[in-house]
Amino acid sequence: MCISTGEAAFSGTIVYCGRQHHPVHGLIHVLGYQNTAVNLADGPNAMLLHLPTRQLTPRHFLSAGRTGDVLRRMVAAVEPVAAGNDIAWMSAEPQPVQVFDHDVYTVLLATDPTAVPTALRQVPLHRRPDLDPALLRFYADHFPDHTIAVCCFDNADAQRAKPLLLWYPPLAPDQLTVPALDSHTGAAPALDASVTVDHWVLLSTDQAPPGWGEPVDYPRNMRHSLRAFLPTAVVGRYYGEGQTLLNGDFTISHRSLLAGDLDRIERLQPNSRPARQDDWDVARRLNPTSSRPRSRL
Repeated sequence: MCISTGEAAFSGTIVYCGRQHHPVHGLIHVLGYQNTAVNLADGPNAMLLHLPTRQLTPRHFLSAGRTGDVLRRMVAAVEPVAAGNDIAWMSAEPQPVQVFDHDVYTVLLATDPTAVPTALRQVPLHRRPDLDPALLRFYADHFPDHTIAVCCFDNADAQRAKPLLLWYPPLAPDQLTVPALDSHTGAAPALDASVTVDHWVLLSTDQAPPGWGEPVDYPRNMRHSLRAFLPTAVVGRYYGEGQTLLNGDFTISHRSLLAGDLDRIERLQPNSRPARQDDWDVARRLNPTSSRPRSRL
């Protein structure tokens, strides 16, 4: 459940999206993303994530610090249930591509994906991947309102990466969406393909009623600055065990999330014409009977 710039194998993916009213930043979405990556390319590689926001800078990325298992703690919270059933800008003038280091990655943030090749010169050689221009054109054509994150890594990096955690003002505040397009060859994803899935989808909202979801057990020494962005309770569903789905992202409305109706999670595909997130096509609603939960990761 990832797009890479070169051949790679990804497994055990965990994605999280939370909707909350932050005391400083207002209504935001928080994204968490983690998987086990095996780089099969001859040289450096990168994974690409399309994020439904145009206001994203290095300051929006959160450090997991000593809490590298934060997403796994969320999975641990929902696993028994599943088994049973103001913006801080780097400068006044936003740059076409921002390049910075975060954890084991050198990250490029681009509102214009076609500007990425020039910015790659700023990436250290041991992390600098070869990028297919057709892949960047795919993002430019299909996600014109999004920010593209290119997370560059080498073989050693992939083994010790912590989860990516970031927040942003979303394009569609009442639609929680996680990037899930799949292509591990370096080419643009085939939108008509069925892909094998192996991941948890985790969700939260700070407007949930009492008793909603499953409480997450965080360590007592977690930094307050990180805890302020994390949920008290989450819901989630596992997709895998040989299951295949039409290539696309996952989304659910805030109304359905508040109701705890995970059967309303939908698979989305982007339009080929310029469009905002809320104008995407719903490819199909996921059949809950075909997404069998598993007992452990």
